[in-house]
Amino acid sequence: MGYIIFFMFNLAILIPAYNEEKRIGKTLDSYSEYFENLRKNGKINYDLIVIINNTFDDTEKIVKQKQRKNRLINYINLEKGGKGFAITAGFKKVLNESENDLIGFVDADMSTRPEAFYDLILKLGNYDGVIASRYLKGSLVKPKPPLKRIIVSRIFNKLIRVLLFLPYKDTQCGAKVFRRNLIEKILPKITFSKWAYDVDLLYNAKKKNFKIIEVPTIWSDKEYSKINFMKSGPWMVLGIIRLRLINSPLRFLIGVYDKTLFKVHNIK
Repeated sequence: MGYIIFFMFNLAILIPAYNEEKRIGKTLDSYSEYFENLRKNGKINYDLIVIINNTFDDTEKIVKQKQRKNRLINYINLEKGGKGFAITAGFKKVLNESENDLIGFVDADMSTRPEAFYDLILKLGNYDGVIASRYLKGSLVKPKPPLKRIIVSRIFNKLIRVLLFLPYKDTQCGAKVFRRNLIEKILPKITFSKWAYDVDLLYNAKKKNFKIIEVPTIWSDKEYSKINFMKSGPWMVLGIIRLRLINSPLRFLIGVYDKTLFKVHNIK
């Protein structure tokens, strides 16, 4: 007689939040309801960790209100740093304070709904990580983003594939899940705190021979996204060039590169 061995994951979901008073409440309600149902049905254990990132609105107040309703909601309030800095702080909190075996992050605007995020976990299989993609066959993006954003994103991802040899079609979609040991190994290697953080993470995972699968997703393009791709695009490209420089025989030039570009504009 055979036995089916069921392993229930212990998941930490990081939610970076920069001035998200208009959206964070709805996001926490939706994620809480969905993952609480899964937990009660014995499918997963979870924690929701909001990383409040240098905000000047009522994001913290709203998170505290939601925390009273769900003890599995926690938060960190940071006084500085970009999205990458916030995610790194969340990773450190999980590694130092909990035993979650899966750690993921998702945008606060709920571009990725909770059922789409859970779908990533279902597709993890024997991989070390899984990332959502808006550009694979089978993905559904609604409404269709502006043409200029599509063009900038495609150029950016083509550059990543050429310079860093990463095989992914979409490194910037804000929904990713990794096994704990991957984060433990690569977190000390990540140097970016703002632009191109996701690329830095994926590139260092590749260097350590971790296996990450890219899967189609359902993604909602939010009208009030905090990221202006036309303005941030050039700095993200400079970040990719910096990452390539660090990992090349020309790494001795990084000091000059930082001095002339990154330190002046505080891009890292």
